[in-house]
Amino acid sequence: MNTMNGSESIEILVLYYSRTGHTAGLARRIARGIEEVPGCIARLRQVPPVSPVTKIAEPPVPEDGAPYVTTEDLRDCAGLALGSPTRFGNMAAPLKFFLDSTGAEWASGALAGKPAAVFTSTGTMHGGQETTLVSMLLPLLHHGMLIVGLPFTEPALSATQTGGTPYGASHVAGSAGDQAMSDDEQELARALGRRLARTALRLVAR
Repeated sequence: MNTMNGSESIEILVLYYSRTGHTAGLARRIARGIEEVPGCIARLRQVPPVSPVTKIAEPPVPEDGAPYVTTEDLRDCAGLALGSPTRFGNMAAPLKFFLDSTGAEWASGALAGKPAAVFTSTGTMHGGQETTLVSMLLPLLHHGMLIVGLPFTEPALSATQTGGTPYGASHVAGSAGDQAMSDDEQELARALGRRLARTALRLVAR
C-alpha cells in the first residue's frame, strides 16, 4: 500500500465547531471509528468562534478541546470528516467562516479526490439535521472531494429512533441539551469513521 509522506499510516482530519459539546462528542466517536481501521489515525481539530460584531482574535490554543485547525491540516489529510451544530437548518457561522477562507486550497486542488463525510447535532428531532449536513457537503463538492455517506447496510440506520441519516452521522441533544448519545447514534458515528477511513486507504493505495 502506498502511503502519504512515507508514513505507514494515513491521517484523517476530523474538523468541527461545537458550542455545547455535543458535536465534539460526535467527533470523538467518529475519530474512534477511524482508528478502528488499521493504518489510519484521526487528527481532531476545531474552528474558533467568531463574533457577530467583528472578528476577534482567539488565542492560538483553545481553553479546552482539540487544537484549532490550520490550512496545513487540510492539505496534509487523506480524508475529512466535517461537523457542525445546526443553525436554522444550516452550518454554524464559525465553520462557514473557516471554509470561506480556503480559496487557496480550492485553487490548488489540495482537497480534490479526497473522501469526505459530515456530521451534526441538533436540539430537536426535526431541527434541520439533514439540511445542515447538505449545507456542509456543498463546499466539499466545490473542493472536488468524494462524498462518503451512511448506507442502509448499517443496521442502526434503520433501527434508530434518534439521530442518524444517510447523509452523515447526527445526534439529537434535546431542547435542554441534556440528552446523551443513543447507542444507535454512537454506532453510526463510528461506522461513518470506519467507512471514511477505509475509503481513504483505498484511494491512497491507487
